[in-house]
Amino acid sequence: MKPPVEPSPPAAPESRQGESRAALTVEMLAAAGASAEDGIWLDVIRKMDEVYNDLLQYEVALEEKNATLEDTQQFISSVLTSMSDLLIVCSRAGVIESVNEALASLLGVDAVALHGRTVFDLFADEESRQRAGRLFAEQDGSAVEDCEMLLKAANGSAIPVSLNCTPRYNGVGKMLGLVITGRPVGELRRAYQALRRAHEDLKTTQQQLIHSEKMASLGRLVAGVAHELNNPISFVYGNTVAMKRYAERITRYLAAVHGDMPHEAREALRGELRIDRLLDDLPSLIDGTVEGAERTRDIVDALKRFSATDRDERRHFDLAEVVERSVQWVGKATGSQFEVKLDLPGPVEVAGSPGQLQQVVMNLVQNAADATEKSRERRLDIHGRIEGGEVIIEFRDSGPGIAEENLSKLFDPFFTTKPVGRGTGLGLAISYGIVERHGGSLTAANHPRGGALFSLRLPLASSAPAGGA
Repeated sequence: MKPPVEPSPPAAPESRQGESRAALTVEMLAAAGASAEDGIWLDVIRKMDEVYNDLLQYEVALEEKNATLEDTQQFISSVLTSMSDLLIVCSRAGVIESVNEALASLLGVDAVALHGRTVFDLFADEESRQRAGRLFAEQDGSAVEDCEMLLKAANGSAIPVSLNCTPRYNGVGKMLGLVITGRPVGELRRAYQALRRAHEDLKTTQQQLIHSEKMASLGRLVAGVAHELNNPISFVYGNTVAMKRYAERITRYLAAVHGDMPHEAREALRGELRIDRLLDDLPSLIDGTVEGAERTRDIVDALKRFSATDRDERRHFDLAEVVERSVQWVGKATGSQFEVKLDLPGPVEVAGSPGQLQQVVMNLVQNAADATEKSRERRLDIHGRIEGGEVIIEFRDSGPGIAEENLSKLFDPFFTTKPVGRGTGLGLAISYGIVERHGGSLTAANHPRGGALFSLRLPLASSAPAGGA
């Protein structure tokens, strides 16, 4: 009977092949009754196997690093190729080590052909070469920005460029050379011109928005302004009609004086025409007419100042007068149900544009009138005080106040809580900008006792910053 066959052991994994070989050798020598000298060889074989395993691991790590290096090199190469700005990498002596395709394309040469040449060969005139020479001679580790020079194209033409130079260091901080970047000056100038045009267009649009908001405000206040103009014009008209009658009576009396009418008849006519009373009344008629005409002129002048585009106007004026006029205009347009209580210090002299600040105040008063439309009591309290070099004017209405979620958005352009057709969403945003340009601030909050509270702060004329409004 045959003995049972023992199953063979499983094969060792590939990563353990060297260890399996060493174990097998040890087993063979042990089975053969190895001597002490053979034990030394066993140690040698084990060490060789460990070195072999280390070499395998180093090889795997090296292959991974090579793959990463190739990916990095490919990435850098693609970035340099896609760059629209010019790029030159050179040594401390100015020898070109690398350029990108943008430079080669601009100069009309092969990028490889530039390697090994000096950067001075790229310049079109002696002045540019001398400036570049000074840059390399005075290398102190600092960067150079916006240095205009002329590069030489393959056809001999000179190309103005703006160059920036930055030092390049190795891992231990030693300076290896320079990295030069730049772009053609013509392209920069076109970009600057486009930026300037965009800035001018933005300023024009801003002025148009301000003017449009003014016209919208003025449209809402036409009724109030018309009522304000009606009083002095009616007064002037009535006085003019009276003076016309007086002129007819004086003409009759003068004709009698210069005619052949007897003295007694003339005196009787003088009494009939009431010439003495007429002469006594005439100065007051003239004064009243002049006063009405001046009042009309002031209203029209205020309208012109309000509606004009006067961003750069800067003069001293009484802010209290502007607030009173704004309240008067809005009050006439909103009716008698809206009550405004004014508590302002005496004349408050500030510097800037009275028309623009009148727009701000009218907007705040009009907003208060709109906010209290559904309130049982429609009231606006305007209180002013002087603190240090500033005047502070607070506008507190009797409305429901401002919703907490809207407080942070209140001065954003085009944000409005009014129904469609009632608000543009530009009034407070434009007012905020106007006050800011005058060196002040405009804030909004809810009053502890109810209603919205807007605070307008402006520097007094004696402490206002210099410059345009």
